[in-house]
Amino acid sequence: MKTPHNPFKQALKSQQPQYGFWLGMCSPIAAELCGQCGYDWLLIDGEHAPNSIDSLYSQLLAVGNTPSHAVVRIVEGDTALIKQVLDIGAQSILVPMVESAEQARSIVAATRYPPAGVRGVGTALARAARWNNVEGYFRDVERELCVLAQVESVAGLAALDEILAVEGLDGVFIGPADLAGSMGHLGNPSHPDVIAAVEDALRRIRAAGLAPGILVTSKALAKRYEAAGALFVALGVDTLALAAGARSTLENHRSKDDINQTAASNGAY
Repeated sequence: MKTPHNPFKQALKSQQPQYGFWLGMCSPIAAELCGQCGYDWLLIDGEHAPNSIDSLYSQLLAVGNTPSHAVVRIVEGDTALIKQVLDIGAQSILVPMVESAEQARSIVAATRYPPAGVRGVGTALARAARWNNVEGYFRDVERELCVLAQVESVAGLAALDEILAVEGLDGVFIGPADLAGSMGHLGNPSHPDVIAAVEDALRRIRAAGLAPGILVTSKALAKRYEAAGALFVALGVDTLALAAGARSTLENHRSKDDINQTAASNGAY
C-alpha cells in the first residue's frame, strides 16, 4: 500500500482553480452528500463548528467515499492538535489566525517528523499510515501534505511577506470576515476597503508562488477574487444552504400569490 495521493495539493501546484464548499454541520452524511455534488474540496470546520476528533474522523471517512478532497480547519496551530488531525488521516490542513512568520514556521514544523520537525511518531496507531501498512510512509508523507495558513487580520497582512517566505507552506487563505472586523468593518466583508485589502493580499500570495484561497458566497465577488489570483475558492456553507432552503420552502408555501395562481390554473374560480 502506498501513501495516498493528494490531488488538491497537486492541482494548486499546477495552478488549477479548485472550488470548495464549507462543512459546519458536523455530519458525515452531510459531508458525503456534499462530496457527491462536484466540488473539488470540502472544508471540515474544526474552528467554529462544534467538531471533535471523533467527528472529524467520521467526516474524513465520509468525504473519502466521494470525488472531493477533505481540508480540515483546526481551531488553532497547536502542535499536539495538528499531530492528532494528521494521524486520523487529514492530508490538507488550514490553520487560522496566523499573524507572523514564527507562527507559520511552528505550524510547518508540527507537520514534519524529526529531524525536520516535531511531529510525534505513532504510526502503529494512525490511520494516516494505515496502521503501518503504508510502505515508505516516512519517505513520502511530506510530499502529500498540504499546509495552509489563514491570514485574517491587519497584523497578519502586515506580516504577509514574511509569512509567504516560510518554507513548507503551500498556500495562504484570506479570511474576509475576521479581516473586516480587524479593519473596523465588523459584519461587512464587502466594504470597499476590505475588498481592496483582500485583492492586494491575493496578488501578493500568487506572486510569491503560493496558492491563494478565499471563502465568498457572492458570485460577482468570487469572480473578482479569482481575477486577483485566488486559486482555491469556497463558494458556500452547508449551514447557510440548509437555512436558505428551509426558509424558501416555508415562504413558498405561505405565498398567497402561488396559491391563487394554482387555484386559477385548476379552474377554481
